[in-house]
Amino acid sequence: MKKIIFIMVTMLTCFTAQCIGQEMILGGELSNSAATNIADIDSSISKAAKTGINTVLVPAQWDLIEPTEGTFDFSLIDETINIARKNNIKVIFLWFGAWKNSMSCYAPMWFKEDTKRFPRAITDKGKKMEIASAFSENVFQADNTAFTSLIRHIKKIDPQKETVIMIQVENEIGMLESARDYSEIANKEYSKGIWRKELNQIGFHTEDKLYEDEAFQAIYYAKYVERLAKNAKQIHNIPLYINAAMNSRGRKPGEYPSAGPLAHLSKIWKAFAPSIDMMSPDIYDKGFKDWAQKYDFKNNRLFIPESKCCANSGVRALYVFGEHNALGYSTFSIDTAEKEAIENLQGSFSLLRQLSPIMKHYNKNNIHGVLFDKEDYQQIIKDDNITITCRHYFTLPWDKRATNGQEWQEGGGIIIKLAKNDYLIAGNGIVVSFQNNDEIQQNKEERLGEDGFIINGRDDDSSRKNSSQFNGKRSGIGYVDEVTIKADGKIEYLRRLNGDEDHQGRHARISVGEWKILHIKLYEY
Repeated sequence: MKKIIFIMVTMLTCFTAQCIGQEMILGGELSNSAATNIADIDSSISKAAKTGINTVLVPAQWDLIEPTEGTFDFSLIDETINIARKNNIKVIFLWFGAWKNSMSCYAPMWFKEDTKRFPRAITDKGKKMEIASAFSENVFQADNTAFTSLIRHIKKIDPQKETVIMIQVENEIGMLESARDYSEIANKEYSKGIWRKELNQIGFHTEDKLYEDEAFQAIYYAKYVERLAKNAKQIHNIPLYINAAMNSRGRKPGEYPSAGPLAHLSKIWKAFAPSIDMMSPDIYDKGFKDWAQKYDFKNNRLFIPESKCCANSGVRALYVFGEHNALGYSTFSIDTAEKEAIENLQGSFSLLRQLSPIMKHYNKNNIHGVLFDKEDYQQIIKDDNITITCRHYFTLPWDKRATNGQEWQEGGGIIIKLAKNDYLIAGNGIVVSFQNNDEIQQNKEERLGEDGFIINGRDDDSSRKNSSQFNGKRSGIGYVDEVTIKADGKIEYLRRLNGDEDHQGRHARISVGEWKILHIKLYEY
């Protein structure tokens, strides 16, 4: 049995674990109505805790907190915190205040019915929307009173942020059916033209009228959120973030929730809502890697509060922590998720818990995340003299699931360089090979058959006669060990994978459906 202790090398920076009280947010968000009574809270959070999460994301709903104006009921908030503590998990509250998925559906009835006092946004066609106008001071003051009351209560019962580690401000803010609000109060602000100067000052430019209207609306959404956030932090200095519904599928402003904290509006949101710690994407559509990349930028550590809970969730979690040094990853509606999705999350989160003590002490340049599907099945990683070729497991010729016509389950994982010729690979559905520069320069890749050798014999030996002599050294796999990692960072040997299990030293691999950590040691010959 082997045990290896790793020394701290480089501490990760930017919104560190100290801000939230833990290393990684391995999260699960409850469905929208799972926390509307005591019995449901007890059941849904206890069920969610069994999935392997360390953090539960729970709605804090304005209509239930302030059913009568000026009278507050925090019993559901208290129960959420109590049951989370019993299950030894953290809480992130989601403020469903003036807006949830653009709409003002979680505003209390006294707010909804008084449209004169709390005006609605209006489209360019004069249609009133169930969207409170961000330009109304009355809307802000009502929302602010409820939100700051919630913050004050959370500080009272959890002053050291031992349980409640972060709060989401509103939910997927955005204007629909028009790029901006055309209500009377919004039009007055538009006609003043101050917003144009503000856009110029931050270097935001667009020649498209729709996107210009969206930028105008974004300034006022951001200013609104900044006031909420600034007031909240004066009461309780807790991390705050804001989430966005993606502008996918070629939609134009007004066709998606416009003017929210979208990547193409990041200059606006960062400039006018500086008290918000992160802009975070809710990713449900195709192109997971592209969306994640858009939200990993300077002064914005990636945190994914909502992602579709499915069979691919597990490898996506590995990818964002490995490739983007993510603060956290959370799937939506974990209390109602299907068995396959939960099993994949459990496998992935188990690996991440093991990897955490190692990942936090290594330079992020030595840590990579990979994610594959049928169309995007390969990634090349350059590491000094070594080229690491990572592929989807189904690129191997012998797995029938690759050719039976079904959609490929995504594969991927994390690759960590521990030292020269020394690597960890953790994941599911991944095959990895290693070549040095001499091999890369002289290599001719052959198509292989299901037995792992060249698919067909050559018609003649002309290619052999014309090939040049190989010069230099090759990189070989000394061993591939399946391992576990203890809480103190020690790597503990489980078994050696050789022969058929590493294709006689050609690669390291983890099958689709398996969750493993492999320790690979290379040598030269």
